[in-house]
Amino acid sequence: MTDPIAPRTALRIQRARLIDGTGAAPVDDAVVTIDAQGTITYAGPAATAPPAAGERVLDADDRTVLPGFFDCHVHLAYAHGAAPGRRAELDPVLVTLDTVTRLRRTLDAGITTARDLGGLSAGFRTAVETGRVVGPRLHTAVRIISHTGGHADVRLPDGTDLSAGMSEIADDTAAARLAVRRVLRDGADLVKVCATGGMGSPYDDPDDEGLLEEEIRAVVDEARRHGGKQVAAHAQGNAGILNALRGGVTSIEHGYGLDERALDLAAERGVFVVPTLSTVYAGINKDTMPDYHYQKKTRWSGVTKENIARAIEYGARIALGTDAAVGPHGVNLMELSYLVDLGMDPMAAIVAGTRTAAELLGVADRLGTLTAGRTADLILCDGDPLRDIGVLGDPANIVCVVQDGVVRKDLLPTATEGRL
Repeated sequence: MTDPIAPRTALRIQRARLIDGTGAAPVDDAVVTIDAQGTITYAGPAATAPPAAGERVLDADDRTVLPGFFDCHVHLAYAHGAAPGRRAELDPVLVTLDTVTRLRRTLDAGITTARDLGGLSAGFRTAVETGRVVGPRLHTAVRIISHTGGHADVRLPDGTDLSAGMSEIADDTAAARLAVRRVLRDGADLVKVCATGGMGSPYDDPDDEGLLEEEIRAVVDEARRHGGKQVAAHAQGNAGILNALRGGVTSIEHGYGLDERALDLAAERGVFVVPTLSTVYAGINKDTMPDYHYQKKTRWSGVTKENIARAIEYGARIALGTDAAVGPHGVNLMELSYLVDLGMDPMAAIVAGTRTAAELLGVADRLGTLTAGRTADLILCDGDPLRDIGVLGDPANIVCVVQDGVVRKDLLPTATEGRL
């Protein structure tokens, strides 16, 4: 990844409190060194750090350095609170420019990698990879596979499609296989299916079942046949969650109705849960939401908190995701506070947004932790998130973002930056 405005150079971060994303205890007075290729060469105590060798120095001044975070569930092509069809009212050029702005805001909030689960063209992934725009490195599902009248079917009764290219309709196993081929042809990194109804869709409810178990199994098999692509399941009510788990998906998105049977099955199969708590903590606004959406959200908010708290206590394999667009863009790390509010330890919440999220995306061999040999994605924040996890939720506290060894955001005082 290149950025002509902020070229890559060898870096040395010093006088930092290190939280490396592995779950290990923090290290005070730590040093992180990064070579000119953007690879971490050392992360640990200053006492055993290699000698300085002319790197650009960022003096953390006792701030906390952490891995760059992941948001495993975003919708970057849509504005916050936009009802289905709103994007269709805009000129495509404006949609593109607005999306680029959201990419930058998300990166500046500390998210160096994002998984977009519907609506984002693969072209944006390429644009980030090639340095045309600055934003999180992207994994995109491109479109969402749903049945007629299901969660991702936002057509009007007269057949007018308001999805702006977000929906891929499939009503039997053969159509489900074809739908997978279509989204992969269009550059999808993974496949997303609707195993249940949802909050924002006008025709169904979270307890309604979406694709049948055998249809989900066909999607999973087709994705396997095409490079072993992962399958994420929008799954809110418990019946659909169980269908998705039995069908072989990689992750349960939302998981609001998780019960112990589902938690047991997820654990048995190594399935990740992405709770998107931002949708119930920050995604409910009566003034901006259609009434059917508001009513469903308020009905489900307490149930969601109860069930996700149980999943945390159970030890479910939780990765951080926000469903940004339903909730605000650019404050993604508020999700950490919501996880902690439901009983997760602050260090565990940080791991959910770094190492575990990297495992979900299949990139833990190079991202998600600050260890030698990993790609240099990291952030510096004011304060100590183990004492107050909320400091990470305010983008103003994210004073530096390094992505792939390139300084993307730098609010450090110039007096603390120099060369050795």
